[in-house]
Amino acid sequence: MRRYFGITNLAIHSFNATLKYVFLVFFAAISICNSYASSNFNDETLKYVISYKWGLIHKDAGDAVLKLSKSGNKYNISLTAKTKPWADKIYSVRDTLKGALNIKNLTPIYYTKIMHEKDKYAKDEIKYTISGTNVTGKCLRYREKKGKTVTSEKTLSASGPVYDMLSVFYYLRQLDYNQLNRNKIYTATVFSGDKKETIKIRSLGIENIKLRNKKTVEAYHVKFVFTRDGGKKSSDDIDTWISTDSSHVPLYLVGKLPVGEVRAYLVE
Repeated sequence: MRRYFGITNLAIHSFNATLKYVFLVFFAAISICNSYASSNFNDETLKYVISYKWGLIHKDAGDAVLKLSKSGNKYNISLTAKTKPWADKIYSVRDTLKGALNIKNLTPIYYTKIMHEKDKYAKDEIKYTISGTNVTGKCLRYREKKGKTVTSEKTLSASGPVYDMLSVFYYLRQLDYNQLNRNKIYTATVFSGDKKETIKIRSLGIENIKLRNKKTVEAYHVKFVFTRDGGKKSSDDIDTWISTDSSHVPLYLVGKLPVGEVRAYLVE
C-alpha cells in the first residue's frame, strides 16, 4: 500500500471521512465551556488545529475557525474547516457552515452547510419555523452528480430545544456548568442535513491532563453522545477536557476514527 508521510491511504481516507464531523463536535465542546449567564455574546474569532494520531504517527492535518458577529437583532455565525497543504495532496477538504440566531433567545433562523471535498460539492440549507416548543425545519439539499445538480427537499420536526450543528454551540454555552459537573445530562435535538440526531452531554469530573506544551493542568472531562432513531448510536463518543478557571476554555479533544483518532487543540 502506497504511503505518504508515513500515513497510509486507508488512514487518510478514514480521517477525511469524519474530519468535518469531528470539527463540529469539537466546537460544541468549545461552546459549552465558555458558559455565560445570558445570550449576550461579544464578537469573537476562535482558531483551532486538528491533528491525526495513529500509533507513533502524530501530525497536524487541519485547521478550523469559528466566528460570531452581532448584526441588529441577530448573531451571524460561521465555521470554516480545511485540511493542511500536505493532506490536500491526498484528500482536500474545504467546508463552510453559516447561520444566524435570534439574539433574544438564541433560536436558529437559518443554517447552510457548503462542502468541497476533493472533487465533490454539496450544499444543505435549513430554514426554521418555530411555534412555542414545536420546531419545523425545511431542508433543501444540493448534490453535484455527473456534472448535474440534483435537488431534494425534506421537512423535519421536533419539540424542545432544536438546533443544527452550528447553532447548537450557542445553546450549549448557556447550560449551567455547575449542574453539568454534578453529572447532570443535557439533551437537545440536532437537525443535520435531512436527518435529526439527539445529543447528550455529561461531565466525568475533574482530571489532570498534560497539554501540548507539556504543562500539566486541571481540567473538566466532558463526554458527548450522539444517537438517532430512538437511541441507536449514530457516531462514536467524543471526549473533551476544559479548563477549570473562569474562562472555561476547551484545552483538548479526542475523537476515535476507524483507523487512529483525531485530536484537537485551541491555538488562539
